[in-house]
Amino acid sequence: MITLRKADERGKAHFGWLKSRHSFSFGSYYDPAHMGFSALRVINDDWVAPGAGFDSHGHRDMEIITLVLAGAIVHKDSAGNEKVLPAGEFQLMSAGSGVYHSEYNASQTDELRFLQIWIMPDKQGGKPGYQQQHFASQPGLTLIASPDGRDGSLVLKQQVQLLRVTLAADEQLNYPLPGRKVYLHLISGELQLDSITMQPGDGLMVSAETALQLTANQHSEALLFDLP
Repeated sequence: MITLRKADERGKAHFGWLKSRHSFSFGSYYDPAHMGFSALRVINDDWVAPGAGFDSHGHRDMEIITLVLAGAIVHKDSAGNEKVLPAGEFQLMSAGSGVYHSEYNASQTDELRFLQIWIMPDKQGGKPGYQQQHFASQPGLTLIASPDGRDGSLVLKQQVQLLRVTLAADEQLNYPLPGRKVYLHLISGELQLDSITMQPGDGLMVSAETALQLTANQHSEALLFDLP
């Protein structure tokens, strides 16, 4: 079963300093048909005005991944981490038993854009954790996060793999799905799956399939979530 979630069908929020698109129900946006997919609970596509950001707020029992697409984030949390997250780097904050953090646009002149992703952990509680890493750009698949941290990936508290997909024009990807599900979020470019054409911001939910076969109509970058 393959379902396309179009970018312009996502939930919308606009607070002046923040513009957001929600792939799943979040905040004031509620859609019982889109409450998450397997362990994937949130994909928010956020634009933050210069100098603005999220004041200190709390999380618990959630794996929170951030990818900056343009600009940089200033991050501070109650565990004592004070970091700057530039474009292209991945951050993984394991909320565990509870953590408070704030996120601000590091620039006073330029807009910040980032993806915030929530994955439900397979165990609750535990000590909060923080990881941040740059992954070299390479064609094909790059493992970003996994439950065992193999190949230098970030360590997730869930049986989920997050992979970055980078395909040149006309390049193909055949990803096997032995009893697993996949959610694919297209960041840039254009991907083709049979009669389905994916545009930036689109999501693809895949279940009960033996493989995911994609062709890039142009240079494309996406995030692939391999889910239980």
